[in-house]
Amino acid sequence: MALSTAPRAQRVRRQLPFSPWLFAAPGLLVTGVFILYPFVSTLVNSLTDRRTLIPGKFVGLANFRELLHDDMFWIGLRNSTLYVLGVVPALVVLPLLLALLVQKNIPGITFFRSAFYTPVVASIVVVGLIWVWLLDERGLINSLLESVGVGRVGFLSDQWLLLLSAMAVTVWKGLGYYMIIYLAALANVPRELHEAAAVDGAGAVRRFLTVTVPAVRSTMVLVGALSSVAAFKVFSEVYLMAGPSGGPAGEDTTLVMLVQRTGTGLTGRVGYASAISVVVFVVTVALMLLVLRADRRDET
Repeated sequence: MALSTAPRAQRVRRQLPFSPWLFAAPGLLVTGVFILYPFVSTLVNSLTDRRTLIPGKFVGLANFRELLHDDMFWIGLRNSTLYVLGVVPALVVLPLLLALLVQKNIPGITFFRSAFYTPVVASIVVVGLIWVWLLDERGLINSLLESVGVGRVGFLSDQWLLLLSAMAVTVWKGLGYYMIIYLAALANVPRELHEAAAVDGAGAVRRFLTVTVPAVRSTMVLVGALSSVAAFKVFSEVYLMAGPSGGPAGEDTTLVMLVQRTGTGLTGRVGYASAISVVVFVVTVALMLLVLRADRRDET
């Protein structure tokens, strides 16, 4: 049977020399249409003065030179950077602690795992509107603060409190997702390592620092890279909580919000918004390279 089948397979390969490409064609088509073409189009548009309804002409690096003198661009870069610094450490550490908490097989633990993962599958629009209702000046949290004599706090009207509130929403929504990643990594940590450390007299904190953290360090790097890129490209949380204008005087605008505000509408500056998008792409790639380089440096 094997002898009769082999020549037939060879004849089929001779008749269809491009058969591997036929199998790969659907994936290549989707990648080209939805990833490669938009990327190349953005690069090309960043070198033009194109507007929404007006084809642009080539202007070279004029859009990038304008960025250097645009105050809103620097405000967006500052806020996006602060967002990364505020969100990433929390999303690297807190989901690991949460994974350790729900790792134990005790009655009812499945319910808690599902509960912690629920914000991940919830729509960001729904989540944002819920938190806006909670943090509004007449919302539930301010009502509780006023009832205990603290007074109302402008979570959505103060520039820095709004950013911190948006960071809290991002962390709250991402905890369950990264918890699942850590749970998969913790499942591969040999139990013997913890037992040996316990025999040597190591407490829970010491076992966490000397056994758990080294064992899941590569996963922590992965979480750091993923959360860094997502945090720098934040849009929905700040947009829903600050509004389209970006909060008071636009001081809470992030880079991606600036892209949306600049490049949309009937007179949107598509070329200028594309230049900002290129900057966002370059910075996110740089963030990932920095995280990976730091990981390799720790290994050596």
